Amino acid sequence: MKRFLMIALPVFVIGFGAGAAFWYLASPLWIDREVSEALPADFMVTEVASGSFRDADSVHRGKGNARVLQSGGGSLLVRLEDFEVTNGPDLEVWLVKEPDPAESDDVKASEWISLGQLKGNIGNQTYTVPDGTVITDFGSVVIWCEQFGVLFSPAMLTHTPAS
Repeated sequence: MKRFLMIALPVFVIGFGAGAAFWYLASPLWIDREVSEALPADFMVTEVASGSFRDADSVHRGKGNARVLQSGGGSLLVRLEDFEVTNGPDLEVWLVKEPDPAESDDVKASEWISLGQLKGNIGNQTYTVPDGTVITDFGSVVIWCEQFGVLFSPAMLTHTPAS
């Protein structure tokens, strides 16, 4: 019995640890987080930039639109609409100065601002841009895996001329 416990206990502990690690890393592949966040109807905004998400590679795929909106008071929002991206651990929404990042190294070599954790990998959602940000300095919105330093989906921004 003692020999059985000396073998079974470490096997159980290692198996439990490996199973937990597998679940943490792999479960986003089959579990989606859907968000349906609406802008308040009385919130007056003007679009100052927009772009479309595209696949970063054959594994990290994305689609939908990114819109940068400015309120009457001057605050900026990034709005993701008809949005869908491959799910993963620790995904964030970033504004990146690089206008058209093709790979993770392009993002790492550029300056960026995190807008926070991705609320869901599917659906419409809104993120507040920090006050004082000069939006014309930023060329793209990207979905970034902070934990592994991987680009999931970029959207190159086209800035709307001021009228």
